[in-house]
Amino acid sequence: MISLRAVNAHPRYRSNLSATVSLARRVFRREHRLRIDCSIIYIYDGLMKSLNGTYLDHWHATDVLTFPLHDKGARMLSGEIYVNLDQARRQAREYGVSIREETARLVIHGALHMCGYLDATPAQKKRMTAKQELYVRKFLG
Repeated sequence: MISLRAVNAHPRYRSNLSATVSLARRVFRREHRLRIDCSIIYIYDGLMKSLNGTYLDHWHATDVLTFPLHDKGARMLSGEIYVNLDQARRQAREYGVSIREETARLVIHGALHMCGYLDATPAQKKRMTAKQELYVRKFLG
């Protein structure tokens, strides 16, 4: 059972919620994660700074935060993915891609974190980025 929800909590910008749920569902299925309960929340810089500071002691905005709420090794994965639409827009300009593509990239990144991928070391980051970009090409290309 894959239970996904997407919410626009940004005061100005909106994302396509049904497309978000569909994208995340495709990632989880490709990763053979069929027991998921996850919310994807689109937020803004101020809320991202607060979440990042409160939970990770990093007092700055970032692009995506994933909070797995399940125990390690749990069969049912549960959690929340927060996507900062302000940062997604800045990154889209910086990387020369559409806002839609960059937002999708962040949703994929968050979903991969839910699946257990890490990006703390150079080797982890290389593996996760390769998987992320594979899905970007496959699902958006």
